[in-house]
Amino acid sequence: MTDPFTHLPYRPCVGVMLVNQSGHVFVGQRIDTRGQPDEGGVYWQMPQGGIDDGEEVMQAALRELWEETGVEERHITLLAQTREELLYDLPDELIGKLWKGKYRGQRQHWVLARFGGADADIHLERHDPPEFCAWKWLEPEQLPEVIVPFKKRVYRAVLDEFRDLI
Repeated sequence: MTDPFTHLPYRPCVGVMLVNQSGHVFVGQRIDTRGQPDEGGVYWQMPQGGIDDGEEVMQAALRELWEETGVEERHITLLAQTREELLYDLPDELIGKLWKGKYRGQRQHWVLARFGGADADIHLERHDPPEFCAWKWLEPEQLPEVIVPFKKRVYRAVLDEFRDLI
């Protein structure tokens, strides 16, 4: 049987692994994914989002980080970017429903940033509507355990590439 979605492109995207001075990683609880894994019944993820037409990767990373966390550029130091884009496919039940049905998944550039601010500098409500309803700092090795299953491979690859810099 032929996959009816093979003709769809991947959405250009950027993700940010934001690490604090203790080497913990910021994760947010998505408002739209209730009733899932961890002890609270939710999935967590690092900030990420689409790259706008004409936007550079680092510009998109800073914009997405600000929109989703309220963290300002003055509170971070950019450390690295993944060497290659990382792709993932949406599960069949989500293709055609997300992003107005225009994409089969995402092709992501990931950026590693060191957070030099205080927890009080994180403001989830900066964007309306907010992306996250809660956040926490997490041990990096826990990342693949808290993300939606179809993104686990990408999270492992990001962790592997940035591990020595965290």
